[in-house]
Amino acid sequence: MAGVLFGSFAAFLFLTVPIGIAIGLAVLFTILYTGSMPVEFLMKELTNSVDSFPLLAVPYFIIAGEIMGKGGISKRLFNVADSMVGNKTGGIAMATIITCMFFAAISGSGPATVAAIGGIMIPAMVQKGYDKRFATAVVAAAGSIGVIIPPSIPMVIYGVSGSVSIGDMFIAGIIPGILVGIGLMVYSYIHSKKMGYTGSNQETTLKSILTALWQAKWALMIPVVILGGIYGGIFTPTEAAVVAVVFGLIVSVFVNKELKLKDLPQIFVDSALTTASVLVIVGAATAFGRLLTLEQIPNQIAEAMISISSEPLIIMMLITLLLLIVGCFMDTIAAIIILTPILLPVALQIGYDPIHFGIIMIVNLAIGFITPPLGVNLFVGAGISGLSLEQLSKAIVPFFFAMVFTLLIIIVIPQISLLFL
Repeated sequence: MAGVLFGSFAAFLFLTVPIGIAIGLAVLFTILYTGSMPVEFLMKELTNSVDSFPLLAVPYFIIAGEIMGKGGISKRLFNVADSMVGNKTGGIAMATIITCMFFAAISGSGPATVAAIGGIMIPAMVQKGYDKRFATAVVAAAGSIGVIIPPSIPMVIYGVSGSVSIGDMFIAGIIPGILVGIGLMVYSYIHSKKMGYTGSNQETTLKSILTALWQAKWALMIPVVILGGIYGGIFTPTEAAVVAVVFGLIVSVFVNKELKLKDLPQIFVDSALTTASVLVIVGAATAFGRLLTLEQIPNQIAEAMISISSEPLIIMMLITLLLLIVGCFMDTIAAIIILTPILLPVALQIGYDPIHFGIIMIVNLAIGFITPPLGVNLFVGAGISGLSLEQLSKAIVPFFFAMVFTLLIIIVIPQISLLFL
Protein backbone atom coordinates (compact mmCIF):
# COMPACT_ATOMS: atom_id res chain seq x y z
CA MET A 1 0.00 0.00 0.00
CA ALA A 2 2.76 2.46 0.91
CA GLY A 3 4.38 2.09 -2.52
CA VAL A 4 1.08 2.82 -4.27
CA LEU A 5 0.37 5.78 -1.97
CA PHE A 6 3.74 7.48 -2.38
CA GLY A 7 4.04 6.58 -6.06
CA SER A 8 0.66 8.03 -6.98
CA PHE A 9 1.33 11.11 -4.86
CA ALA A 10 4.65 11.69 -6.67
CA ALA A 11 2.93 11.20 -10.03
CA PHE A 12 0.25 13.79 -9.24
CA LEU A 13 2.89 16.26 -8.06
CA PHE A 14 4.83 15.68 -11.30
CA LEU A 15 1.64 16.54 -13.20
CA THR A 16 1.57 19.85 -11.22
CA VAL A 17 -1.70 19.00 -9.48
CA PRO A 18 -2.21 21.38 -6.50
CA ILE A 19 -0.76 19.87 -3.32
CA GLY A 20 -4.06 19.39 -1.43
CA ILE A 21 -5.77 17.79 -4.42
CA ALA A 22 -2.70 15.64 -5.14
CA ILE A 23 -2.71 14.22 -1.61
CA GLY A 24 -6.45 13.52 -1.71
CA LEU A 25 -6.25 11.85 -5.13
CA ALA A 26 -3.31 9.71 -3.96
CA VAL A 27 -5.36 8.49 -1.01
CA LEU A 28 -8.40 7.81 -3.22
CA PHE A 29 -6.33 5.97 -5.84
CA THR A 30 -4.68 3.83 -3.15
CA ILE A 31 -8.04 2.90 -1.61
CA LEU A 32 -9.51 1.99 -5.01
CA TYR A 33 -6.40 0.09 -6.15
CA THR A 34 -5.84 -1.96 -2.99
CA GLY A 35 -9.45 -2.26 -1.83
CA SER A 36 -8.12 -2.15 1.72
CA MET A 37 -10.93 0.05 3.01
CA PRO A 38 -14.12 1.76 1.81
CA VAL A 39 -14.03 5.06 -0.09
CA GLU A 40 -16.05 6.56 2.78
CA PHE A 41 -12.77 6.52 4.77
CA LEU A 42 -11.52 9.52 2.76
CA MET A 43 -14.79 11.41 3.21
CA LYS A 44 -14.77 10.86 6.97
CA GLU A 45 -11.15 11.98 7.33
CA LEU A 46 -11.77 15.10 5.24
CA THR A 47 -14.58 16.18 7.55
CA ASN A 48 -13.45 14.84 10.94
CA SER A 49 -9.94 16.28 10.68
CA VAL A 50 -11.15 19.87 10.33
CA ASP A 51 -13.80 19.50 13.04
CA SER A 52 -11.40 20.84 15.67
CA PHE A 53 -11.66 23.83 18.00
CA PRO A 54 -7.89 24.61 17.91
CA LEU A 55 -8.02 24.67 14.09
CA LEU A 56 -10.50 27.56 14.29
CA ALA A 57 -7.45 29.71 14.99
CA VAL A 58 -6.28 29.22 11.40
CA PRO A 59 -9.02 31.16 9.52
CA TYR A 60 -9.03 33.92 12.12
CA PHE A 61 -5.25 34.41 11.97
CA ILE A 62 -5.54 34.46 8.16
CA ILE A 63 -8.23 37.18 8.35
CA ALA A 64 -6.17 39.14 10.90
CA GLY A 65 -3.11 39.00 8.63
CA GLU A 66 -5.13 40.22 5.63
CA ILE A 67 -6.60 43.10 7.61
CA MET A 68 -3.29 44.24 9.07
CA GLY A 69 -1.43 43.80 5.80
CA LYS A 70 -3.81 46.21 4.09
CA GLY A 71 -4.36 48.54 7.03
CA GLY A 72 -1.17 50.62 6.83
CA ILE A 73 0.46 48.80 9.72
CA SER A 74 3.54 47.67 7.76
CA LYS A 75 4.66 51.27 7.05
CA ARG A 76 4.56 52.21 10.72
CA LEU A 77 6.47 49.08 11.67
CA PHE A 78 9.18 49.93 9.15
CA ASN A 79 9.53 53.43 10.59
CA VAL A 80 10.30 51.87 13.98
CA ALA A 81 12.93 49.56 12.52
CA ASP A 82 14.41 52.33 10.37
CA SER A 83 14.78 54.62 13.38
CA MET A 84 16.92 51.93 15.04
CA VAL A 85 19.26 50.77 12.27
CA GLY A 86 18.48 52.92 9.22
CA ASN A 87 21.74 54.88 9.38
CA LYS A 88 23.96 51.80 9.60
CA THR A 89 25.67 50.07 6.66
CA GLY A 90 22.91 48.19 4.85
CA GLY A 91 20.48 49.89 7.22
CA ILE A 92 17.42 49.71 5.00
CA ALA A 93 17.97 45.97 4.42
CA MET A 94 18.32 45.32 8.15
CA ALA A 95 15.31 47.55 8.85
CA THR A 96 13.34 45.46 6.35
CA ILE A 97 14.26 42.26 8.21
CA ILE A 98 13.25 43.78 11.56
CA THR A 99 9.97 44.92 10.00
CA CYS A 100 9.31 41.36 8.80
CA MET A 101 9.96 40.15 12.35
CA PHE A 102 7.44 42.67 13.71
CA PHE A 103 4.90 41.72 11.06
CA ALA A 104 5.50 38.02 11.74
CA ALA A 105 4.20 38.61 15.25
CA ILE A 106 0.98 39.85 13.67
CA SER A 107 0.25 37.77 10.56
CA GLY A 108 1.56 34.26 11.34
CA SER A 109 2.14 33.68 7.62
CA GLY A 110 5.30 33.75 5.48
CA PRO A 111 3.77 34.70 2.10
CA ALA A 112 1.56 37.35 3.77
CA THR A 113 4.66 38.92 5.33
CA VAL A 114 6.46 39.01 1.97
CA ALA A 115 3.42 40.52 0.25
CA ALA A 116 2.82 43.18 2.90
CA ILE A 117 6.45 44.26 3.36
CA GLY A 118 7.82 43.53 -0.11
CA GLY A 119 5.44 45.85 -1.93
CA ILE A 120 6.84 48.76 0.06
CA MET A 121 10.45 47.82 0.75
CA ILE A 122 11.69 46.26 -2.51
CA PRO A 123 11.08 49.46 -4.55
CA ALA A 124 12.49 51.54 -1.65
CA MET A 125 15.73 49.51 -1.55
CA VAL A 126 16.11 49.65 -5.34
CA GLN A 127 15.62 53.42 -5.21
CA LYS A 128 18.44 53.63 -2.62
CA GLY A 129 20.79 51.84 -5.03
CA TYR A 130 20.42 48.25 -3.81
CA ASP A 131 20.54 45.47 -6.38
CA LYS A 132 16.99 44.31 -7.08
CA ARG A 133 17.93 40.64 -6.68
CA PHE A 134 19.44 41.24 -3.24
CA ALA A 135 16.52 43.45 -2.17
CA THR A 136 13.97 40.83 -3.17
CA ALA A 137 15.97 38.02 -1.55
CA VAL A 138 16.07 39.97 1.73
CA VAL A 139 12.28 40.21 1.86
CA ALA A 140 11.69 36.62 0.71
CA ALA A 141 14.07 35.21 3.33
CA ALA A 142 12.87 37.45 6.16
CA GLY A 143 9.25 36.66 5.27
CA SER A 144 9.84 33.04 6.28
CA ILE A 145 10.17 34.25 9.88
CA GLY A 146 6.40 34.72 9.69
CA VAL A 147 5.89 31.05 10.59
CA ILE A 148 8.53 30.96 13.35
CA ILE A 149 7.69 33.98 15.51
CA PRO A 150 4.26 33.50 17.13
CA PRO A 151 1.42 33.52 16.40
CA SER A 152 2.13 30.97 13.68
CA ILE A 153 -0.36 28.93 11.68
CA PRO A 154 2.08 25.97 11.26
CA MET A 155 2.54 25.96 15.06
CA VAL A 156 -1.22 25.56 15.45
CA ILE A 157 -1.16 22.67 12.97
CA TYR A 158 1.80 21.02 14.75
CA GLY A 159 0.10 21.44 18.12
CA VAL A 160 -3.02 19.68 16.81
CA SER A 161 -1.08 16.95 14.97
CA GLY A 162 1.32 16.19 17.82
CA SER A 163 -1.07 16.78 20.75
CA VAL A 164 1.29 19.49 21.99
CA SER A 165 0.33 22.75 23.73
CA ILE A 166 -0.06 25.49 21.11
CA GLY A 167 0.61 28.12 23.78
CA ASP A 168 3.92 26.45 24.66
CA MET A 169 4.83 26.33 20.97
CA PHE A 170 4.17 30.06 20.69
CA ILE A 171 6.43 30.78 23.68
CA ALA A 172 9.16 28.51 22.31
CA GLY A 173 9.17 30.22 18.91
CA ILE A 174 10.09 33.71 20.13
CA ILE A 175 13.86 33.37 20.61
CA PRO A 176 14.46 31.08 17.58
CA GLY A 177 12.55 33.56 15.39
CA ILE A 178 14.65 36.45 16.65
CA LEU A 179 17.81 34.39 16.17
CA VAL A 180 16.91 33.63 12.54
CA GLY A 181 16.33 37.35 12.00
CA ILE A 182 19.72 38.20 13.50
CA GLY A 183 21.39 35.62 11.22
CA LEU A 184 19.80 37.24 8.16
CA MET A 185 20.82 40.70 9.38
CA VAL A 186 24.44 39.62 9.87
CA TYR A 187 24.67 38.40 6.28
CA SER A 188 22.88 41.53 5.00
CA TYR A 189 25.40 43.72 6.83
CA ILE A 190 28.39 41.78 5.44
CA HIS A 191 27.02 41.89 1.89
CA SER A 192 26.11 45.59 2.17
CA LYS A 193 29.61 46.39 3.46
CA LYS A 194 31.08 44.60 0.47
CA MET A 195 28.78 46.33 -2.03
CA GLY A 196 29.01 49.78 -0.43
CA TYR A 197 25.32 50.06 0.53
CA THR A 198 25.38 52.92 3.02
CA GLY A 199 22.67 53.86 5.48
CA SER A 200 20.59 57.00 5.67
CA ASN A 201 21.93 60.30 6.96
CA GLN A 202 19.34 60.32 9.73
CA GLU A 203 20.95 60.13 13.17
CA THR A 204 19.74 57.43 15.53
CA THR A 205 18.58 59.11 18.72
CA LEU A 206 16.41 58.09 21.61
CA LYS A 207 13.93 60.78 20.60
CA SER A 208 13.59 59.49 17.02
CA ILE A 209 13.12 55.92 18.24
CA LEU A 210 10.51 56.95 20.81
CA THR A 211 8.68 59.04 18.18
CA ALA A 212 8.53 56.09 15.78
CA LEU A 213 7.42 53.77 18.59
CA TRP A 214 4.64 56.18 19.55
CA GLN A 215 3.39 56.45 15.97
CA ALA A 216 3.35 52.65 15.69
CA LYS A 217 2.02 52.03 19.21
CA TRP A 218 -1.25 50.45 18.08
CA ALA A 219 0.49 48.16 15.60
CA LEU A 220 2.99 47.07 18.26
CA MET A 221 0.20 46.50 20.76
CA ILE A 222 -1.36 43.79 18.61
CA PRO A 223 1.21 41.03 19.32
CA VAL A 224 1.38 42.17 22.96
CA VAL A 225 -2.39 41.71 23.32
CA ILE A 226 -2.40 38.38 21.45
CA LEU A 227 0.59 36.78 23.16
CA GLY A 228 0.05 38.44 26.52
CA GLY A 229 -3.53 37.19 26.61
CA ILE A 230 -2.45 33.63 25.81
CA TYR A 231 0.45 33.53 28.26
CA GLY A 232 -1.57 35.31 30.93
CA GLY A 233 -4.29 32.67 30.72
CA ILE A 234 -6.91 35.20 29.64
CA PHE A 235 -7.82 33.35 26.45
CA THR A 236 -6.81 30.32 24.38
CA PRO A 237 -4.84 30.57 21.10
CA THR A 238 -8.12 30.12 19.20
CA GLU A 239 -9.79 32.93 21.13
CA ALA A 240 -6.65 35.02 20.68
CA ALA A 241 -7.06 34.72 16.90
CA VAL A 242 -10.56 36.21 17.18
CA VAL A 243 -9.21 39.01 19.39
CA ALA A 244 -6.54 39.67 16.74
CA VAL A 245 -9.23 40.15 14.08
CA VAL A 246 -11.25 42.55 16.24
CA PHE A 247 -8.18 44.50 17.39
CA GLY A 248 -6.84 44.68 13.83
CA LEU A 249 -10.17 45.96 12.52
CA ILE A 250 -10.37 48.67 15.17
CA VAL A 251 -6.78 49.82 14.57
CA SER A 252 -6.92 49.69 10.75
CA VAL A 253 -10.40 51.18 10.25
CA PHE A 254 -10.94 53.57 13.15
CA VAL A 255 -7.46 54.51 14.43
CA ASN A 256 -5.14 54.51 11.39
CA LYS A 257 -8.13 55.04 9.05
CA GLU A 258 -6.21 53.44 6.14
CA LEU A 259 -8.67 50.60 5.68
CA LYS A 260 -12.18 51.42 4.47
CA LEU A 261 -15.28 49.44 5.37
CA LYS A 262 -15.85 48.90 1.64
CA ASP A 263 -12.54 46.97 1.52
CA LEU A 264 -13.72 44.37 4.03
CA PRO A 265 -15.83 42.17 1.68
CA GLN A 266 -12.79 41.57 -0.57
CA ILE A 267 -10.60 40.86 2.47
CA PHE A 268 -13.12 38.28 3.70
CA VAL A 269 -13.30 36.68 0.23
CA ASP A 270 -9.49 36.45 -0.01
CA SER A 271 -9.30 35.03 3.51
CA ALA A 272 -12.02 32.47 2.75
CA LEU A 273 -10.16 31.27 -0.35
CA THR A 274 -6.90 30.93 1.58
CA THR A 275 -8.65 29.16 4.46
CA ALA A 276 -10.39 26.75 2.08
CA SER A 277 -7.10 25.78 0.42
CA VAL A 278 -5.45 25.27 3.83
CA LEU A 279 -8.29 23.10 5.17
CA VAL A 280 -8.37 20.95 2.02
CA ILE A 281 -4.67 20.26 2.64
CA VAL A 282 -5.36 19.54 6.33
CA GLY A 283 -8.13 17.06 5.55
CA ALA A 284 -6.32 15.27 2.72
CA ALA A 285 -3.01 15.14 4.60
CA THR A 286 -4.74 13.71 7.67
CA ALA A 287 -6.22 10.90 5.55
CA PHE A 288 -2.76 10.33 4.03
CA GLY A 289 -1.21 10.11 7.49
CA ARG A 290 -3.90 7.73 8.72
CA LEU A 291 -3.20 5.33 5.86
CA LEU A 292 0.50 5.39 6.74
CA THR A 293 -0.30 4.70 10.39
CA LEU A 294 -2.55 1.75 9.52
CA GLU A 295 0.35 0.28 7.52
CA GLN A 296 2.74 0.81 10.47
CA ILE A 297 4.97 2.98 8.24
CA PRO A 298 5.87 5.44 11.05
CA ASN A 299 7.14 2.59 13.23
CA GLN A 300 9.18 1.12 10.40
CA ILE A 301 10.77 4.49 9.58
CA ALA A 302 11.52 5.11 13.26
CA GLU A 303 13.21 1.73 13.61
CA ALA A 304 15.20 2.28 10.40
CA MET A 305 16.47 5.67 11.54
CA ILE A 306 17.43 4.47 15.00
CA SER A 307 19.23 1.46 13.50
CA ILE A 308 21.52 3.81 11.54
CA SER A 309 23.07 5.30 14.67
CA SER A 310 22.61 5.42 18.41
CA GLU A 311 23.81 9.02 18.51
CA PRO A 312 20.79 11.39 18.91
CA LEU A 313 22.50 14.31 17.14
CA ILE A 314 23.27 12.22 14.05
CA ILE A 315 19.65 11.02 13.87
CA MET A 316 18.41 14.61 14.24
CA MET A 317 20.72 15.70 11.41
CA LEU A 318 19.21 12.98 9.22
CA ILE A 319 15.72 14.22 10.13
CA THR A 320 16.83 17.78 9.34
CA LEU A 321 18.14 16.73 5.93
CA LEU A 322 14.84 14.94 5.25
CA LEU A 323 12.81 18.01 6.26
CA LEU A 324 14.93 20.35 4.13
CA ILE A 325 14.34 18.12 1.11
CA VAL A 326 10.61 17.75 1.87
CA GLY A 327 10.34 21.53 2.22
CA CYS A 328 11.45 21.92 -1.39
CA PHE A 329 8.53 19.89 -2.70
CA MET A 330 5.69 19.88 -0.16
CA ASP A 331 3.49 22.51 1.40
CA THR A 332 4.42 23.27 5.03
CA ILE A 333 1.02 22.36 6.49
CA ALA A 334 0.82 19.07 4.57
CA ALA A 335 4.38 18.20 5.61
CA ILE A 336 3.61 18.85 9.29
CA ILE A 337 0.44 16.74 9.29
CA ILE A 338 2.02 13.82 7.42
CA LEU A 339 5.47 13.82 9.04
CA THR A 340 4.68 14.68 12.66
CA PRO A 341 3.23 11.21 13.45
CA ILE A 342 6.30 9.67 11.76
CA LEU A 343 9.12 11.83 13.14
CA LEU A 344 7.87 12.92 16.56
CA PRO A 345 8.08 9.36 18.02
CA VAL A 346 11.67 9.17 16.72
CA ALA A 347 12.53 12.48 18.36
CA LEU A 348 10.98 11.37 21.65
CA GLN A 349 12.83 8.06 21.53
CA ILE A 350 16.21 9.81 21.17
CA GLY A 351 15.43 12.19 24.03
CA TYR A 352 14.23 15.39 22.34
CA ASP A 353 11.50 17.46 23.96
CA PRO A 354 8.34 17.57 21.76
CA ILE A 355 8.27 21.38 21.93
CA HIS A 356 11.94 21.66 20.96
CA PHE A 357 11.41 19.21 18.11
CA GLY A 358 8.36 21.17 16.95
CA ILE A 359 10.48 24.32 16.65
CA ILE A 360 13.20 22.39 14.80
CA MET A 361 10.57 21.05 12.40
CA ILE A 362 8.97 24.45 11.77
CA VAL A 363 12.30 26.26 11.23
CA ASN A 364 13.27 23.49 8.79
CA LEU A 365 10.03 23.88 6.86
CA ALA A 366 10.26 27.68 7.05
CA ILE A 367 13.46 27.37 5.02
CA GLY A 368 11.29 25.55 2.46
CA PHE A 369 9.56 28.88 1.77
CA ILE A 370 12.74 30.02 -0.03
CA THR A 371 13.83 26.78 -1.72
CA PRO A 372 12.65 25.97 -5.25
CA PRO A 373 10.70 24.49 -6.86
CA LEU A 374 7.86 25.06 -4.34
CA GLY A 375 9.32 28.07 -2.43
CA VAL A 376 6.18 30.17 -2.03
CA ASN A 377 8.04 33.27 -0.84
CA LEU A 378 10.15 33.17 -4.00
CA PHE A 379 7.03 33.28 -6.17
CA VAL A 380 5.54 36.16 -4.16
CA GLY A 381 8.84 38.09 -4.21
CA ALA A 382 9.33 37.48 -7.93
CA GLY A 383 5.79 38.66 -8.58
CA ILE A 384 6.47 41.92 -6.74
CA SER A 385 9.90 42.64 -8.22
CA GLY A 386 9.43 41.28 -11.74
CA LEU A 387 12.50 39.03 -11.44
CA SER A 388 12.53 35.51 -12.83
CA LEU A 389 12.43 32.60 -10.39
CA GLU A 390 15.92 31.57 -11.57
CA GLN A 391 17.40 35.00 -10.79
CA LEU A 392 15.85 35.09 -7.34
CA SER A 393 16.81 31.48 -6.58
CA LYS A 394 20.49 32.35 -7.12
CA ALA A 395 20.26 35.47 -4.97
CA ILE A 396 18.61 33.59 -2.09
CA VAL A 397 21.43 31.02 -1.69
CA PRO A 398 23.47 32.97 0.94
CA PHE A 399 20.31 33.59 2.98
CA PHE A 400 19.55 29.86 2.79
CA PHE A 401 22.92 29.03 4.34
CA ALA A 402 22.46 31.73 7.00
CA MET A 403 19.15 30.15 7.99
CA VAL A 404 20.57 26.61 8.00
CA PHE A 405 23.45 27.76 10.24
CA THR A 406 20.93 29.29 12.65
CA LEU A 407 18.88 26.07 12.54
CA LEU A 408 21.93 24.06 13.59
CA ILE A 409 22.40 26.34 16.61
CA ILE A 410 18.73 25.80 17.56
CA ILE A 411 19.19 22.01 17.27
CA VAL A 412 22.36 21.90 19.38
CA ILE A 413 21.16 24.31 22.11
CA PRO A 414 17.65 23.27 23.30
CA GLN A 415 17.53 26.17 25.80
CA ILE A 416 17.01 28.57 22.90
CA SER A 417 13.55 27.06 22.43
CA LEU A 418 12.81 25.96 25.99
CA LEU A 419 14.13 28.94 28.01
CA PHE A 420 10.70 30.30 29.00
CA LEU A 421 8.99 26.92 29.53
